[in-house]
Amino acid sequence: GLAVEIVGRYRVSPPPNTVPPTSLPLTFFDIPWLFFSPTQPLFFYDYPYPTSHFLSTALPPLIHSLSLTLRHFFALAATLVCPPHSSNPPFIVYDRSNFVSLVVAQSTADFHHLCSNHQRCVNDFYPLLPPLPSGEQEETQTPLLAAQITIFSNVGVCIGFAYHNVVADGRSFNSFIKTWASLFKDPSSCSVNSSLLPFYDRTAIKDSYGLQSIFLNHWRKRSSTNMVIGVSDKDLDSAMVRATFLMCPDDMEKIKGWIVGRCKVKNMDQPPRLTPSNLTCAYVWVCLIKSHEKVNGKLTGKNPSYFGFNAGGITRLGYPVPAAYFGNCIGFARTMATQSELSGEDGIIVAADAIGNRVKDLDEAFLEGAENWISEWGEFYGSDSEPHVMVSGSPKLDFYETDFGWGKARRIEEISMDNAKGKAVWFTQSRDVKGGIEVGLALPKPKMDAFTCFFTQLLPHH
Repeated sequence: GLAVEIVGRYRVSPPPNTVPPTSLPLTFFDIPWLFFSPTQPLFFYDYPYPTSHFLSTALPPLIHSLSLTLRHFFALAATLVCPPHSSNPPFIVYDRSNFVSLVVAQSTADFHHLCSNHQRCVNDFYPLLPPLPSGEQEETQTPLLAAQITIFSNVGVCIGFAYHNVVADGRSFNSFIKTWASLFKDPSSCSVNSSLLPFYDRTAIKDSYGLQSIFLNHWRKRSSTNMVIGVSDKDLDSAMVRATFLMCPDDMEKIKGWIVGRCKVKNMDQPPRLTPSNLTCAYVWVCLIKSHEKVNGKLTGKNPSYFGFNAGGITRLGYPVPAAYFGNCIGFARTMATQSELSGEDGIIVAADAIGNRVKDLDEAFLEGAENWISEWGEFYGSDSEPHVMVSGSPKLDFYETDFGWGKARRIEEISMDNAKGKAVWFTQSRDVKGGIEVGLALPKPKMDAFTCFFTQLLPHH
């Protein structure tokens, strides 16, 4: 069966008396994430030894190294405190009673099937996720991180997380797992890579546009509208499938060449910023629109398709933010094009142009229009039928390099995008192809079949 059997539950805290009680305010970058359900990454590793061997030799040092890691990354052991019915903003609090809940389980599911690129049923992954309250409860204190280690005896192991984005963006979370992996691999190295050590001083982020109070007002109003984005029934449509597609540098060059050539012929300006990531975004957007059209019937008229993505702020704020700043430093970006243009013969140029111009604007004025972030986000989740697309993750993050001594991760999946009901796409740096981008999707099966067809057809074959 697919069910997992729980073999242990642990509460992992920093070593005693290493972290004083601390409270951290939320910056305007953190507050929008209060509306979202937790991020749920799964890291699969080869581990060709029996469960008993894992439990006796790997588990004790994994727990110990997690504790040592939390000494530095104590914010992940902290809780989110939402003062009830008050005008006080939510904040993050660490005290000595806090811990990260770690579940250890074993599974008889097919490890290799779960780690493959081809279609897999979304429900197969839920047993590998640790439970974490998603904050829509009126609890005053919500834990921010939970972990689950699932052993597939003699084959592999999966380390699954659930964390509230309000405490960390992908960049900060990456520093945490890298530190955990390196302390596990080499416990004797007392020195942690100092470039990864978190910098917590929230004054590093300046709120020159008064966004904090704008976003907090949204948050106070939300209880009346019950707007928690991306929380949906655990038992999603069982016809939803996950699959992974790879964009290689060759593919990107071919798409770029086609765009440039076509613009010359038609005497058009070529889209700005034809970077690997933007080309991949444009291509995936068009493939998704075409799949929507194929499954739902012809797209007519001037209806917009929105394309949303996260944009890094560390280098775009016009003042220095330490690279090790722990928290959120990403903005939300949205662009749009009409559905009929996107599905037309120059759809990819239309898409690349919309995305490139939005990125250009962000480079010039990162926070312009930021007061609309939350309402713009809401539109992606408000309409089930509209073909909007939202990309999360980042090809800049080297998640696959997270090495616990078992080699590169075999596969990384982001499960929370299932909540977006087929609108979400997850990007990560390719495991095996330098400069490649892995594109993860969760879609209803007919749409996934159509997407696969367009993705492989539109790409010039190798």
